[in-house]
Amino acid sequence: EVQLQASGGGLVQAGGSLRLSCAASGFSFDDYIIGWYRLAPGKEREGVAGISSTDGSTLYDDSVKGRFTISLDNAKRTVYLQMNSLKPEDTAVYYCAADLSGSTYLADFTFRGEYDYWGQGTLVTVSS
Repeated sequence: EVQLQASGGGLVQAGGSLRLSCAASGFSFDDYIIGWYRLAPGKEREGVAGISSTDGSTLYDDSVKGRFTISLDNAKRTVYLQMNSLKPEDTAVYYCAADLSGSTYLADFTFRGEYDYWGQGTLVTVSS
């Protein structure tokens, strides 16, 4: 059974930093895409960042470029999201998601919600 276990959320002041982690388990192949989505009250789900396990290529939503960094420890099957210069508008529940098909484009995963698995969310609250 594929599982995605996210952690690292919390309360931080604007301008601060947090690092989210997501440990993936239950699969053995090495060709996958993994990343982060967020859902804020009254807003639609938004792709934040995605990373490919094969070549490490990444994509970010424009709203987080230059502030957030996604990285992947393939050996641990753990994806991280380093969030710096946080803003109140970053407040949301952040979900880890993965596509294990090996045939999904990174852009489709990140911006069109094409993923197969997702985990429980972790709440990030940024106070002004």
